[in-house]
Amino acid sequence: MIVLAILIVLAPLAGPAAALAGGGARKAGLAQTAGAAVAFGCAIALLVLLDGRPPLLGWDGFLYADPLSGFFLLTVSGVALLAALGSISYIGAQEDSGDLSSFQVRLYFTFFGLFAALMLASLQTGNLGLLFVLVEASTLASAALVGLEGHARSLEAAWKYVIISSLGVTIALAGTLFLFYSASALHPGSNLGLTWPYLVAHAGALAPQSLRLAFLLAVVGYGTKVGLAPMHTWLPDAHAEAPSPASAMLSAALLNTGMYAIIRFLAIAHARLGATYPRAVLMSFGFASIVIGALFMVRKGNFKRLFAYSSVEHMGIIAVALGFGGTLGLYGALLQVLNHALAKAVLFLTGGDVSLRYKTREAARVSGLLAAVPVTGGALLLASFAALGSPPFGVFLAELTIVRAGFAEVSPVFPLLLLALLGVAFFAFARTITAMVTGDPPAGDARGRPAAQQAASANTAPDAAVYNPRSWRLAVAVAPLVLGLAALLVLGLWIPAGLDAVLTHSAAVIG
Repeated sequence: MIVLAILIVLAPLAGPAAALAGGGARKAGLAQTAGAAVAFGCAIALLVLLDGRPPLLGWDGFLYADPLSGFFLLTVSGVALLAALGSISYIGAQEDSGDLSSFQVRLYFTFFGLFAALMLASLQTGNLGLLFVLVEASTLASAALVGLEGHARSLEAAWKYVIISSLGVTIALAGTLFLFYSASALHPGSNLGLTWPYLVAHAGALAPQSLRLAFLLAVVGYGTKVGLAPMHTWLPDAHAEAPSPASAMLSAALLNTGMYAIIRFLAIAHARLGATYPRAVLMSFGFASIVIGALFMVRKGNFKRLFAYSSVEHMGIIAVALGFGGTLGLYGALLQVLNHALAKAVLFLTGGDVSLRYKTREAARVSGLLAAVPVTGGALLLASFAALGSPPFGVFLAELTIVRAGFAEVSPVFPLLLLALLGVAFFAFARTITAMVTGDPPAGDARGRPAAQQAASANTAPDAAVYNPRSWRLAVAVAPLVLGLAALLVLGLWIPAGLDAVLTHSAAVIG
């Protein structure tokens, strides 16, 4: 199992190796995809080996993996695979058009692979201090992706992301120190004193007052990475300015990595404090995030910002589900993590196709997608309704489970409030997306491109490279969309027995 754990971290570095060796978007993208596929396969194998066996523990707790770790490894590596596939066509099109230089392409794949490797490593450590280091390192790696295009707005978004996220992780470090202080009565004699299994096993000896403060600081600190309100302000700018495959990684992988850290603190808090205090903290931040996300989705503007505020809302839903607690609440939260990751990966990759074709990220300037590009328009529409919790997609089943948990565990007021906010978000998001996919394409050529752009871009335009039926990039661009939507549909109709067991065991780890 140790070999699998190491391969999961090292495999995504194939992309950076190819990029540093001088490979362009095609070669580096294929290497990155192959590495992500190996990581994904190893994550599945690790989950199978962990079934019914003790957690993987090595190197004084610096290496640790249990079913919860395996579940998040599966989710994040799956997103990395979809985003790597999408990067081949998206970055390749920008390289062909001259929007990105060869240096920027190499920079993209170098930091893409580092970003994926660091997130996967953070999911395999039981040490609180190493977790802090890896999460902070992932911030620096992903910041390079946010500012890759070099425009004033992207550089501003990158700096804002670094400053706010670093401040948040520093607050999480303070929470870690208070947690260690709460365990001072244990007199730990090795690194095991800073590991999840040790602290959970000895939770009865933790000082409750300092543990309460530690949990609150951890939620605020790692909640900044998650995008929980009011610490979410970096998220819309970063998601809007990063290349679309990188936005998929930020929304569907990075946010889940931060949520994983919060869940680990939650397991310790549950073991010592019970459910009342963690429930109050998580539900407060969760409902605030849902309200902020839903209200900002009412505004029409940059459609990538719309997707970002949808992520804020979904992270709030997961936090509320964790607050509801109980078997249904924890199961529903984890199911929501997986389905949101798939839906948001497809949304951002589809959004990248739209921005290449229409030369804009403003929703008001996009129309007629179904007529101009049926595949992209259909994928955008299906992924949007999947993200909004429409049947028969998996998000619907996850949110239904969460609402049922609310009625079972807390006052009916809270699940009813959740349903009302979900209705607002549904209306706001669907209104913008339906306007983009319906109607007539802008006046222009048969592919729906505005006429003013035809002469300037000619046959070297990114959309011509991606959407030419004879182009190899067409199949590569469509593949992650089809895979993601198929997975969302399957999860809405049937949860495989193996996945059900993983979710059940992961919920048991949380408490």
